[in-house]
Order: sequence, then structure tokens, then C-alpha cells
Amino acid sequence: MLTARRRTAAAVAAAVAGSLLLASCGGSGDDSDPNTLKLWHYEAPNSAMGVAWNEAIKEFKKQHPGVKVKFEEKGFEQIQKTAPMVLNSDDAPDVMEYNKGNATAGALSKQGLLTDMTAEVTKRGWDKQVTGGVRTTSQYDTSGVMGSGKWYGVPNYAEYEMVYYNKELFTKYHVKVPQTVDDLTAAMGTFKKNGVAPFSVGGAEYVAQQYLYQLALSKADRAWVDSYQLYKGKTNFHDAAWTYAATTFADWVTKGYVPKSSSSVKAEDAGTAFMQGKYPMFFSGSWWFGRFESEVKFDWDTFLWPGADLTTGSGGNLWVVPQGAKNKKLAYDFIAITMTKKIQNLLGNKGGVPIAADASAITDPRAKKLIENFNAISGRNGLAYYPDWPATGFYDVLTSQVQKLITSSAKPDEVLDALQKAYDDGVPKKS
Repeated sequence: MLTARRRTAAAVAAAVAGSLLLASCGGSGDDSDPNTLKLWHYEAPNSAMGVAWNEAIKEFKKQHPGVKVKFEEKGFEQIQKTAPMVLNSDDAPDVMEYNKGNATAGALSKQGLLTDMTAEVTKRGWDKQVTGGVRTTSQYDTSGVMGSGKWYGVPNYAEYEMVYYNKELFTKYHVKVPQTVDDLTAAMGTFKKNGVAPFSVGGAEYVAQQYLYQLALSKADRAWVDSYQLYKGKTNFHDAAWTYAATTFADWVTKGYVPKSSSSVKAEDAGTAFMQGKYPMFFSGSWWFGRFESEVKFDWDTFLWPGADLTTGSGGNLWVVPQGAKNKKLAYDFIAITMTKKIQNLLGNKGGVPIAADASAITDPRAKKLIENFNAISGRNGLAYYPDWPATGFYDVLTSQVQKLITSSAKPDEVLDALQKAYDDGVPKKS
């Protein structure tokens, strides 16, 4: 992601409105106090991760009776924009949730702002729990490129994108769950014919750019992803996959499947519009799942993007320990608690995608399906990460260029030209 996850953090960002909130579960205390753990994360309190991390804080306090927890709730965009500055100051937390990928965690690791946790990962056995595609975003080489090198973060959940759908609207308009791309196109046409915009789209943040990326992925393969994300080949934004994505998205706008008004819609508003029953479908990540479970009043379910072996997704955001953290041992102890069966099972039952839960402990039917679909994607090496990851600053460029597709202020070829330039300029140079 997200920066593209951007995601899950939208609710907190709205609530926090750019300010810091000191949770009552902590206590104040001097930041340099060896008996204080300073913790940042940006998950909504009622999300699966928010519930699990709050329980982890309680468990940490039980195991460390003399230690206070100073928990500061941040917005995703806030951390995204200020992390380099904050982590290079005396205000750095001991442990924080941070976005994974070359342009984010990779960039900070290259700048020397994150602690190399390789020895601790081996000592605590986290390398046995974090494997496969989830592991890719934990390690970064000297150029800040993910997939190899030292461990600079530990994810304890995974995430992927799917289509959330309103079963009641599908029934009302006699639409079946799409099994193919043609089915999906036909479904959009049926909804539009009945005066209903098919998808809730948010052009002002990550949501719309991930629709574009998923369209490209439906015409791509693993080698394409490795070229784009890991620089194992040449990335051409005028290839068949990107061209299909941009022209199809523009066509959706022309046909009214994507409302032009969505160019200014933020992620939180796109998600809540679906929750309010205004749209039959919403393509986004598993980070919404827990909120939908607790807040959506109508009958809903999910399906994977039809006709695609590759899916937008990855290991979850990382727990990182800033290089300037004052209490690293406490930070490692907290991360260890989030990896325990108790917290992992709770995460799964609240609608998250745990990486170390007991399958038999997940009792909610929709949660079981969520995890089963992830296992299927992971089993075919189908996680394709997020579109903004490869290049520093690419998130903002993707957002603005997709907005131009939504408003029809630029043609697909012009958008692809702009993406090519930003990508080529932003890809990290090998050290």
C-alpha cells in the first residue's frame, strides 16, 4: 500500500485531524524514562488491527507491571508525511507502525532512521513466522529495495484487496456475483442502467489509483510485477497492461461507472458511502473488513477481482523501531506480544488476516473466507504489492494523474507519460 493503505488510517486521520491524541491506556511520563514505552500506530479503534493492538497493550502492561505505555494515535497521512523529520529528532517513538515498501520503509532504512532488527528477528524466531510474500516487505538492501538484506520491520498480519458488495442491491437488480471480467462489466452496466453508480471510488487518496493498478494486474504476470516493484526488468507504462488499465478506467468514466465527482472523494468517504448502502461495490483492502463487520447494517460479502491471478496486497504494515528509540528492548517485547497466538487469533476473529493464528480458532464465517482467500492468493504467489511503492513521491503523482482520468482532463496516453516520468525519476539508484 499504500502508502496506499492508506487505508484503515483514514478513519483515524479524520478523527485526529492532524493532532496527537494521548490515549488513556498509557500515562504521560518523560519520553526518556526507561520505564515508559512510547508507541505510535494509526489503526481505527474498531478495526481488527486496532482491537488487537489495544489488547496487546493490555497484555504488555500485565507482563511489564512497572512500565507505562504512552500510546499516541496518529493519522496515516500524518505519519507518511512527517516520519523522516520526526524520526530524526528527539521525539521519535520506541516502536511505531509504518508503511512498507521501497518508497517508505525502504527509504527510511536507507537514510539510517530505522533499527536493523535482524539479530532480534532471528533470536525471537520471527523469521519462522514471517515467510513468503509477507516477508518480502520486511527486508531491505543498502539501496532501500525490498526483498533481501536486513530486517527493518516486522509485519504480524497480511492484507489484500477484494470487492466488497452489497448483497441486497445485487438481489434487487438481479445481479449475480461476477466470475469473469465480462460478468463484472455486465454487472456495472446493469447498475448504471438502473441509475446506480456501480463502484464507490475515492480519487483524492489511494482508492482510485488501486482500481487502476488492479486493472493492470488483470493483464500482468509475476515477471511484470517484479520489474515494476523490484526493478528486475524495464517498466514501460505504455505496455499492454498499463494501456488496458488507463483506457478501461477512462472508459468507465465515460460510461458513468466512475462518477466524475469522485475525483475529490477521500478514502474514508468512499468507504463510508459503501457502508451507508449508496453503492453496490467497493474495491479496497482487508483493513476495512473489521469496520464493515461491526458497522454495516445490510447483508454484504466479498469476492476476488474476477479473471486475475494477481491481487493488490502484501504483508501488513510494519512494526519498526526507530534508530533513535530510547527503549528498544521494550519495543521488541511489544512486537513479540503481537505475534502470540492470543493476539493473532483475536485479530483473525475481528476480521484481520493474521499470519500466525490457529485456523481452528477462527470461528466467524466471513473471517474464515477472508483468510481462506488470502491463503489461496498467497499460495499462487499472487500478492502484487501496491502501485505507489516503487518510487519516492509516486503516491502523490498517481493520485493526481488518476484524478485527471476521472475528470477527463487528460487522455490515457498523457497520464501514462506522466507516470513513466515520475517512476523513472523516483526509482532509487543502486548504492
